Amino acid sequence: MKRYLLGFDIGSSSVKASLVNMESGERAASAFFPKSEAPIKAVQPGWAEQNPADWWGYLKAATAEVLDTVGKDGPVDVAAIGIAYQMHGLVCVDKDGDVLRPAIIWCDSRAVPYGQQALEALGTEQCLSHLLNSPGNFTAAKLAWVKQNEPDTYARIDKIMLPGDYIALKLTGEATTTVPGLSEGMLWDFRENDVAGFLMNYYGFDRTLIPTILPTFAEQGRVTASAAAELGLKAGIPVTYRAGDQPNNALSLGVLEPGEIAATAGTSGVVYGVMGRVAYDPLSRVNTFAHVNHRADAVRLGVLLCINGTGILNSWMRRHVAPEGVSYSEMNVLADSVPIGSDGLSILPFGNGAERLLQNREVGCSIHGLNFNVHSRAHLLRAAQEGIVFSFKNGMEVMEAMGMPITTIHAGHANMFLNPMFRDTLAGITGATIQLYDTDGSVGAAIGAGIGAGLYATPAEALANLRRIAVIEPKAADTAAYAAAYERWKACLAKEVNG
Repeated sequence: MKRYLLGFDIGSSSVKASLVNMESGERAASAFFPKSEAPIKAVQPGWAEQNPADWWGYLKAATAEVLDTVGKDGPVDVAAIGIAYQMHGLVCVDKDGDVLRPAIIWCDSRAVPYGQQALEALGTEQCLSHLLNSPGNFTAAKLAWVKQNEPDTYARIDKIMLPGDYIALKLTGEATTTVPGLSEGMLWDFRENDVAGFLMNYYGFDRTLIPTILPTFAEQGRVTASAAAELGLKAGIPVTYRAGDQPNNALSLGVLEPGEIAATAGTSGVVYGVMGRVAYDPLSRVNTFAHVNHRADAVRLGVLLCINGTGILNSWMRRHVAPEGVSYSEMNVLADSVPIGSDGLSILPFGNGAERLLQNREVGCSIHGLNFNVHSRAHLLRAAQEGIVFSFKNGMEVMEAMGMPITTIHAGHANMFLNPMFRDTLAGITGATIQLYDTDGSVGAAIGAGIGAGLYATPAEALANLRRIAVIEPKAADTAAYAAAYERWKACLAKEVNG
C-alpha cells in the first residue's frame, strides 16, 4: 500500500490540501476550497475578519476531494500531517476550545495604534533588540485591541492562537503553538529565548494565554476520533509540522540556509530571505522572524518583506478594468501589448490596509500620470503589475541594506508568477535570476510533515524531488527602461508618503 503525507495550507483566499507520495515525493492529488475566493468581512474600513469555522469547513471539503482522487487506486494510508497557515492572525478560544469571536486576520490594520503605543512606551531599542521588529500590527497588538474594545470577550479567553494553531487544535484536540509562530505574533523574545514577557506585561496579558510550545518539526498531537470521522481519515495520524505560510513556502522551495531567497505573489506579495545572524531594519519596514529550522544554537531567521496590495490589486483590475469575462492569461496578454513603463503611467498598489514597508501608513492605491489621450485599459493592467513589482524592489533595497544580497529568487509556478511579463519585470528591475519550481504551500506542508515525523534523514532528502520548471534571467537590453519606470514610480510614492 502506498503511503502519503497530507499537507494543508490555510490561506485567506482558500484552503488547499495535497497528498504527496512519501516514496517518490510526487504530488498525488491537490484540491482547494472554496472554488471562488473566500470572503473577508470588513465591518469597518481597515478591518479584516474571517470565521475559523469556515477554514475547517473548507479543509474538510478539500480533504474529501484529494482522498476521493487517490482513493480510486485503493485505501489511502496517511503517515503524517503538516499545516501551513496565513500568518499574524488572532483566534481566541475559551476553555472548551470554542471560538469566541471572528479571527482578526493578517491584513486587518485596526491594531496599528496599539503596536505604536507599545513601541513608544517600551522604546525602539528594547523592542528591536528583543523582538527584532516593532510590535506593529501583529497578533499581540490585535489582542490588545480585543482587551480594550471587547473586555467581556477578552475575559473569556483561555488561549490565543494563530490560524494554524487553531487547525491543529481541531485535528488533535490539543492547544499548542511553536516558537516561529510566537515570533510572528511579536510574542517571542530572541534575547531571552522565551515568551516576550516584557511585552506581555506592558499589555497586561497573562502568560497562561499562550498554548503549550512545541518544536516546528515534531509530533504535535494525533488526529482524534471525532476529527478523523469528519475528515474521512484514520484516527491517530500524527500532526508533525506547522509553520506560517511564508516560512513554509521557503521550505517548499528549498530555502533553508543563509542567503537563500523565496518569493510569492498571491493576495499579498512576499520576498523572504534567510539570515544566519540576528539582524533587523531600524525602521522595521521588513520583519524578522524565526525560520522553520531556527534554533537558539543555530540561528536561522527569515527576513520578510510583505506587500499587502499584490494579487488583490491584480484581481481588482480583472473584475473592474479588464473586459468582462477575460481570464487572467488573456488579461496578461493585453497588458503585455504595452511597452515597459506603461507610457508614463504609474500605479501604487497599496490599497489593502496599512503597509509595513511604509512604516504602517495606509496610503491607498493611486494612479499617477494618467493621460486620457494616451492610456487605455491595457496601460492600466500593465502599470498595476509593474507597480506591484516596483513595490517588491523598494522593499528589497531595505533587505540589501541589512546585508542580504539578492541574486537568485526561488518561486513557485503559481499566482502572478504564472505571468511571463511579471517574471521578466521582476528579473529586469532587480537584476536577479528567477528559478521557478513546481510546488506550493500545501506540498511544502506535506514535506514538512515527513521531516517532522522522521521519515526522511535530512531536509535535503525530503526535497530531493523538487522539480525546477524554468529559469528567467534579466535582459540587459531592458535594464534602462525598467530603471526609468522605477524611478518615476518612486517619485510618485515619495509624493504620496511625504505630501
